[in-house]
Amino acid sequence: MATKLQRLQRGQHFLGRTLFTAAVAPRLVKFNTVEVVSSPSLSEIRKFFKDSGCQVSTGYTCLKLTCPYCVDPEAESERGAKSKEKQLFVNMTTGHCQCQCSRVCSSWSNLTDSLAIAKRQTKKKKSAPKLPKEQSCDQEWRSEVKNAEELWEKGSSLSELRSDSLRKLKDRFGAGSLSTETFDRFCARTDAKRKTLLLPQYGPESQHRGTSMVETCKQDPDEPEDSHLNRVQSTVIPRDFSPGLFGFHLVQPQHTEIILTANELDAMAVSEVIGQSALALPRGTAYLPQEVLPLLEQFQKIVLWFGNDMRSWEAAKSFARKLNLKRCYFIRPLDAHPGPLQALTKGLSLKTILRQATPMSHKSIVSFRALRDEVLGELSHAEQVAGVKWKRYPLLNKHMKGHRRGELTVFTGPTGSGKTTFMAEYSLDLCMQGVNTLWGSFEIQNVRLAKIMLTQFSMCNLEKNIDKFDRWADKFELLPLHFMTFHGQQSLKTVIDAMAHSVYVHDIEHVILDNLQFMVGVSERQLSVDRFAIYDNLIAAFRKFATENSCHVSVVIHPRKEKESDELQTASIFGSAKASQEADNVLILQDRRMTALKGRKYIQVVKNRFDGDLGIIPLTFNKETLTMSPPVKQKAKRPTKKEKEGEDAEKKTDGDEYELFEGMMLKSKSETEIGIGE
Repeated sequence: MATKLQRLQRGQHFLGRTLFTAAVAPRLVKFNTVEVVSSPSLSEIRKFFKDSGCQVSTGYTCLKLTCPYCVDPEAESERGAKSKEKQLFVNMTTGHCQCQCSRVCSSWSNLTDSLAIAKRQTKKKKSAPKLPKEQSCDQEWRSEVKNAEELWEKGSSLSELRSDSLRKLKDRFGAGSLSTETFDRFCARTDAKRKTLLLPQYGPESQHRGTSMVETCKQDPDEPEDSHLNRVQSTVIPRDFSPGLFGFHLVQPQHTEIILTANELDAMAVSEVIGQSALALPRGTAYLPQEVLPLLEQFQKIVLWFGNDMRSWEAAKSFARKLNLKRCYFIRPLDAHPGPLQALTKGLSLKTILRQATPMSHKSIVSFRALRDEVLGELSHAEQVAGVKWKRYPLLNKHMKGHRRGELTVFTGPTGSGKTTFMAEYSLDLCMQGVNTLWGSFEIQNVRLAKIMLTQFSMCNLEKNIDKFDRWADKFELLPLHFMTFHGQQSLKTVIDAMAHSVYVHDIEHVILDNLQFMVGVSERQLSVDRFAIYDNLIAAFRKFATENSCHVSVVIHPRKEKESDELQTASIFGSAKASQEADNVLILQDRRMTALKGRKYIQVVKNRFDGDLGIIPLTFNKETLTMSPPVKQKAKRPTKKEKEGEDAEKKTDGDEYELFEGMMLKSKSETEIGIGE
């Protein structure tokens, strides 16, 4: 009889489909939205199950109970033996429920509705709640599942390759130090035509939930040359399927410790050298889907080993909060602690690095000794600590150094000056670099905002090039971008709840709220309340949210009504001084076109708590692409002799364009106003 591993290697497993307990579309919408979320409290969840007569046990992230959809008393009596019970996992934060059989995957409201209907029906006849019939999936989703199945079946095992082809394949992915037996043990396959690795993701009972297609890509010139992670990228197919974990088919029920890595090659390196179970997250350090949390419930100790860059460190802290800090350990992001495969390639001892894993939670910090390693990490990774760099706005990097988590940015500018257009491109730049983004547009509809951002993303006028829409929309859909469904006046609690839900479920790193005046609105109740006090309360809530959730919050606020001839200042922000005091960064969009002969639009950095560097960034609006970033410089052709002579003459008279502009704009300002020397 073939063993379980042999069956897996021969492909005797499937891409099963998920049945839902209510009308939930199996495919994501074109543009991700975050609707009004009313997550139940833990006490409400417990009370519901107690009233329903269900026995519940508490795990690290989920409540566990016998799945009512998988137990049929009539079927059991006919067989004369009790079948193996399946567990239903209910997330203690969101109420999201999921069964081991993967037939039940639903929200809390759908679960309660389904069980309430079943309870009324079972008064007459005792039977388990019936699952509804499988929904009809759209053609695109069915086609994607079929393509994924065909791709997996066409793949071949690495042990079937010739020695020279095998060596070239491993070298291409920087995995020359991994043995072929390790690849086979993890059921890895290869597609010779695409030159890719096919790495399967598994759920309970070795269900094949998806495949990670890993391929080589051009190395980012800004990243270190010795990092193998910079040369490979992975795509999970089918895209909108319930995710699994790479290596989960090797986990045994008695295992209580696990190592989580950011990619599949690192997981194989840990397993081969240390011999301990290791799993790779389905989306790397981008975000941790709540659907995989039930798979990790059995483990009492989880070590997060992602790498030694600051993005990995931020992801480790965020994921640990979701996984339960009490059981999480991490590898400090030091130069001596690279990712597992990189450490193996450099000849470092993986066991020695693993022994230095530190608990994520500390009861107290009593001295500098507890902070010493973290301070060293920030000093040795100064550029990464500064945050994610902008690519479309290089001058923002000069003044603000980067975009960092846990900060509050206040942005203001005159009415009609282009605040939303700038903020759309500002956030899109970061989103294109993998920063999970949530947009809350209270002033304009999401369709119009998505149109603006899609045009900025494609860098062409799609109204004139409608034939290019599908190509650019498919690429835009892959961005980690989500939209709130709010429009107009909303309560603070509703907005904060939606933000908190998104941070937990989608690991949001950047929230944009545009704008505060439209969100607050005017009601009869507010007319009798000090409006400044309302704005102070909002700013304080957003400041607290950014700090507690390690999430950057950008708030757009209209300025006070002032003379058009006067430049806006920090005191021009509507409300009291609390907004500028609480903010880490204050940006002002100045529009001098109507008040000066050679006036222009520019962004003025008037507060920068991280670095203290202030200054201005000139803007250039392109009506075709709706962008305000400086145009991309094209590679210059080799100049002719006459052109060269003309360039030499220009160099004698022309200086740096930015410095000329900055000097012209700030000529009349004192050092105190522009912050020179800070």
